Amino acid sequence: MKLLLIEDDAQTAEYVRQGLSEMGHTTDHAATGIDGLTAAIVGSYDAIILDRNLPELDGLAVLKAIRAKGDATPVLLLSALGTVDDRIAGLRAGGDDYLPKPFSFGELVARLEAIVRRLREVVPGETTRRVGSLTLDLLARSATRAGRRIELLNKEYQLLDYLTRHAGQVVTRTMLTEAIWDYSFDPGTNVIDVHVSRLRAKIDGEGEPPMIRTVRGAGYRLDPV
Repeated sequence: MKLLLIEDDAQTAEYVRQGLSEMGHTTDHAATGIDGLTAAIVGSYDAIILDRNLPELDGLAVLKAIRAKGDATPVLLLSALGTVDDRIAGLRAGGDDYLPKPFSFGELVARLEAIVRRLREVVPGETTRRVGSLTLDLLARSATRAGRRIELLNKEYQLLDYLTRHAGQVVTRTMLTEAIWDYSFDPGTNVIDVHVSRLRAKIDGEGEPPMIRTVRGAGYRLDPV
């Protein structure tokens, strides 16, 4: 893979870059938010590793600027800020995953491979995916239903993307967690249900038949209506 590492700590940057190089990956490095954003805009990468606390421009600001340009390159956030609220802020800003510091190199690589794999699951040459009255634009990462534009947050889009790839099939909460979040939540959490509920509210307009159905004791199913 060709990767971009935006990290101001020289020791951490060299540790990550050296490890990735030994695995055969090419890694460009930027030490400030401004330089990182410039590299992300000018270059083409399979994934970006982005520290949150950066000089000149904060990591979340860099991420928001990347997403504002319509760039869907997978982004793995690194940060010493590892609370639930910090992770939520990073994911809502457009991050694909969040890895608190200190971290193991093996876990970093596994998370990178997972977010890149999810993006590459799009069928080559496929730019739109239709399920009944719902259309997913895979390039713009947007959705419409019967011509009505649906505004989606990053995780909502990933959730809908997964459901459309498995339209008509039951997908479990565990499948959704592993495919979209790629790290273990508290078993008692209702994060999946909350995201599905929000997505359902956006997809089903007034007078439209529901598309996402709850399969009791199993999970969810997206029906082509």
